[in-house]
Amino acid sequence: MTTVSIGKKVPDFSLPATGDQDLGLSDFRGRKLVLYFYPKDSTPGCTTEGRDFSALHQEFQAVNTDILGVSRDGLKAHENFRSKQGFPFHLLSDKDEELCRMFDVIKEKTMFGKKSMGIERSTFLIDDEGVLRQEWRKVKVKGHAEEVLEAAKAL
Repeated sequence: MTTVSIGKKVPDFSLPATGDQDLGLSDFRGRKLVLYFYPKDSTPGCTTEGRDFSALHQEFQAVNTDILGVSRDGLKAHENFRSKQGFPFHLLSDKDEELCRMFDVIKEKTMFGKKSMGIERSTFLIDDEGVLRQEWRKVKVKGHAEEVLEAAKAL
């Protein structure tokens, strides 16, 4: 499988999404896309990150930019998370880690001394022609959504 790189077209993908639909890159042609990967629905950091993107949603829309959140959680968990938090954007379910591997966000993590494989919080900005323009890896949530918005404005 190909992994993405800055300056190259991102291969099209399609995954189950909230709202009982499948969404992929081709659904956003002509618009910029923020694809943010997060570890788990309804956890403190992931909730804060989603709320931060949500708070800036109108500003992203004003610069022709859509947002999609991605994790390995199932659609039921995604629907509950999205509904409870009032997110105006959709969440993609990547149970098979297909998109996670394409963007190389599955990393070894250590929690309470135990090692496991999980999603490293990461964000990718794709331009209106499907080319990856910027990436943020090992994201710290505070101030991140604002930084991504500034990058989207600059494209």
